[in-house]
Amino acid sequence: EVVDNSVDEALAGYCDSIKVILHSDGSCSVGDNGRGIPVDTHKESGKSAAEVVLTVLHAGGKFEHSAYKVSGGLHGVGVSVVNALSEWLDLEIRRDGKVWTQRYEYGVPQGDLAAREKTTKHGTIVKFKPDAKIFEETTFSFDTLSNRLREMAFLNKGLKIVIEDERDERSHTFLYKGGIIEFIKHLNQNKTPVHPKVLFFEGKRDGIEVEVALQYNDGYQENVFSFANNINTREGGTHLTGFRAALTSTIANYAKANGFLKSFKGDVSGDDVREGLTAVVSVRIPDPQFEGQTKTKLGNSEVKGLVQQIVNDRLSEAFEEDPTTARKIADKSVRAAQAREAARKARDLTRKGGRDDE
Repeated sequence: EVVDNSVDEALAGYCDSIKVILHSDGSCSVGDNGRGIPVDTHKESGKSAAEVVLTVLHAGGKFEHSAYKVSGGLHGVGVSVVNALSEWLDLEIRRDGKVWTQRYEYGVPQGDLAAREKTTKHGTIVKFKPDAKIFEETTFSFDTLSNRLREMAFLNKGLKIVIEDERDERSHTFLYKGGIIEFIKHLNQNKTPVHPKVLFFEGKRDGIEVEVALQYNDGYQENVFSFANNINTREGGTHLTGFRAALTSTIANYAKANGFLKSFKGDVSGDDVREGLTAVVSVRIPDPQFEGQTKTKLGNSEVKGLVQQIVNDRLSEAFEEDPTTARKIADKSVRAAQAREAARKARDLTRKGGRDDE
């Protein structure tokens, strides 16, 4: 939740560096070089805006739509919940030429937000210790956090995310100039790609941004990840449906038009084009709707058509520009279709054979 707030600053274009430190006393701090949480007095309550953000549910900038066009954060409950679930939380804001600090214990401010020394830096550092009375397990996992932060760095190209563990001196720095292209290379690192270059497409319409990267390997598994506003949509949704529809039709049409299906009676199906596919589909939406039990399925209907259109247009262009890659992909899909058809025939024969002997 705290990292998501920093990533929102990055999405809005104000922050390019986030640092997460797991401290030896069991606390954790998250710092960024964004604008810093506003420190001015909040009209209605007479408290600082920062205190409102830290104590009132849904009071963050995300809920005044103008502040962030696109915002991640699965639950949108904000840092006030982190504060309420922490034994203590120290807030440090660098803004308007000063360092501002405030401490909370069990969600209660231990004094007003106070201006300290002067500074030319800007950003927010939130340091907190989970409340052991609420959580059975309060130990942060370096590996779990590293994997999630790496994912965030892949999805936000040019954003540097550092994680340091004071408990055993481990650290990672994640910074990917190539964004999700490098994500695909990472996912395929122990596999043999069918074509050397990762295919990448992006497009934008009505405030919705779409990024797609894909590369086939010589295996048979499908490895596709979809994200909406940096949230891993494990159950898929409209963005994934649009991607799959476009991929199937583009490859099937290419195979047909270029004589790949001469010796094969059937058609190339969705399952066939997904064999050995590694892909990442990432969308950014001003107003995402999540469905399903775990809120990990994207429901926005307008996204399906947009993703489908972008992938249709750009994949067809890519195939025209690079016939070698197109042939390799079409060939792999057609071979998958032939294997599927051969397996079906073998099954039918076995069934027929079984009946004759009775």
